[in-house]
Amino acid sequence: MIESLLDPMRWEITFGAMDSFWSGFFITLQVSIYGLILALVLGTILGVFSTTHSRILRAISRVYVEFYQNTPLPVQVVFMYLMGPQLLQIVTGSPTPVPIPSVVLGFVGVGLYHAAYVSEVIRTGIEAVPRGQMEAALSQGFTRAQAYLYIILPQTFKVILPPLCNQALNLVKNSSVLALVAGGDLMYRSNSFVGTYGYLQGYIMACVMYFIICFPLSLLVQFLEKRSKRMPKAKVINLPSTIESVEEA
Repeated sequence: MIESLLDPMRWEITFGAMDSFWSGFFITLQVSIYGLILALVLGTILGVFSTTHSRILRAISRVYVEFYQNTPLPVQVVFMYLMGPQLLQIVTGSPTPVPIPSVVLGFVGVGLYHAAYVSEVIRTGIEAVPRGQMEAALSQGFTRAQAYLYIILPQTFKVILPPLCNQALNLVKNSSVLALVAGGDLMYRSNSFVGTYGYLQGYIMACVMYFIICFPLSLLVQFLEKRSKRMPKAKVINLPSTIESVEEA
């Protein structure tokens, strides 16, 4: 086994197929970027829904989160792959099923899935902001939507950046599910190479390329976690004895 992994001839053939690996790499990168944007936008909306006073909005957020967190991502992607063209045929009135491009299928699949987890991160961050912030904003004439947009969410994102970056890492790795539906991503290209030649070097190249995407994100997570620990905390102010005696009275 070790000898086969170190075989120069196999590595020469692997390097000769790098165009295919790079093609899959850029598809994985596109799926990851678009999927992350979708997850952030939808997750933020659902996170806000889960903290409102509306029972309907909270119910919508809860049902979405529970559904996506309790069903496997491969099942969701395969269902979209098989049923998506037929649903689009019904919606558009096309005489034949409407094919879905692999990049669209991939980023919608992982984006919808991770939106459920981002929603929970956003909800936790919003709940960490003191309630007085919302009350103060409303008293100054802000609408609730404006208060979320200009006051609550900016403070929330400062708190939740590390877990959000972790979700981005998970999203990149979960994009490999696209290989199940011949999506042309990095994992699919690696499977095709190994299936053709039987050389495990194809999976080694996949690991290296996933590492190229994920390692910078991992460093960013570590930096943000260290930065959050260095953030100054509120200081306890000792009141003068005269003021303390008045408060006690």
